[in-house]
Amino acid sequence: MKLFDVYPLNNITITKAQGSYVWDENGVQYLDMYGGHAVISIGHTHPHWVRRIEDQLEKIAFYSNSIHIPIQLELAKKLGEVSGKQDYQLFLCNSGAEANENALKLASFHTGRKKIIAFSKSFHGRTSLAVAATDNKSIVAPVNETDNIIFLPFNDQQALQDCFAKEGKEIAAVIIEGIQGVGGINIADESFLKLIRQLCDDYGAVYIADSVQCGYGRSGMFFSHDYAGVNADIYSMAKGMGNGFPIGGILIAPHIQPKYGMLGTTFGGNQLACAAALAVLEVIQQDQLIDVAKQRGQYLLNRLKTIEGLQNVRGRGLMIGFDVPEALKDLKKKLLFDHNVFTGEAKPNVIRLLPSLAITRKQVDEFLDVLKEAIAEITAHATENA
Repeated sequence: MKLFDVYPLNNITITKAQGSYVWDENGVQYLDMYGGHAVISIGHTHPHWVRRIEDQLEKIAFYSNSIHIPIQLELAKKLGEVSGKQDYQLFLCNSGAEANENALKLASFHTGRKKIIAFSKSFHGRTSLAVAATDNKSIVAPVNETDNIIFLPFNDQQALQDCFAKEGKEIAAVIIEGIQGVGGINIADESFLKLIRQLCDDYGAVYIADSVQCGYGRSGMFFSHDYAGVNADIYSMAKGMGNGFPIGGILIAPHIQPKYGMLGTTFGGNQLACAAALAVLEVIQQDQLIDVAKQRGQYLLNRLKTIEGLQNVRGRGLMIGFDVPEALKDLKKKLLFDHNVFTGEAKPNVIRLLPSLAITRKQVDEFLDVLKEAIAEITAHATENA
């Protein structure tokens, strides 16, 4: 049997990881400025995270949601404390796509409506409803196509108001990333998020804050939507939630009532996943990593803006992007293969930086030095061949 070939792979095999570094099978060290799609929130193989999982594994790894699982309540309490959303309810699942799938389904249950507003360049996952609300036709299968999703321009207040004026009584929810990740590090205007809150209140719709990539402290606040000073009805979470252990969830406002059978999952909220998620929150709280992310991110952002050749540097906290001109189109590849630095991208020309929230100032400076060196090498090579 062979693997189903759907991933374009770099010819690298990582066999060890610690903090903000990873090592390949030849012992070569790489600086990880991408964290596996913003998954690594507290650093690779953090000792407290490893110990929490090992301790739980020796007790029980899994039993179904048909019995009491006290560690779920422990996780809910800690999550409410760290996020500031103590009065919300928690439903646990396994991934970001599943979190958004459940959020959209719950909004439809709650309102009795079918229409969903999503936005240009959005990415919400690859499952049926989540992918239907994702602005990328190449990953939407015919069976996923639906007339129930309305795509509007990102940050366009007039288009949003016009849509609600026309179809408000049919709209179940608005789903929006506080900072679009796959879309290219596009920040939702605070005034736009406030308008979403107002229109959802006026028309009885549900505001879904997709925080799968931009949540869990990455932006310098627990949820990037918090910058707008309004509360969403549902927050979806995953990626940084388990620091590499698969777990996702949705935080649900108190006015949305549960009933038996409404949502369900086999593996969601299992004992091992909850142990991993608790470890993440404990480290975030103990090491004040949300403040660290804000400070390190601002420092990195400011320094990037001084580097010649980079365009439209933007972001919040440790969720940063910049545009790469045609002359530097091979920058990401050069950083990886010549300078041993992992970064991310967004098509067609964006480099994304999503390092661990625990990255040190020294490691940030290391990246900046390497970045400038890589740009200088590409520029020199172009001059030689001119």
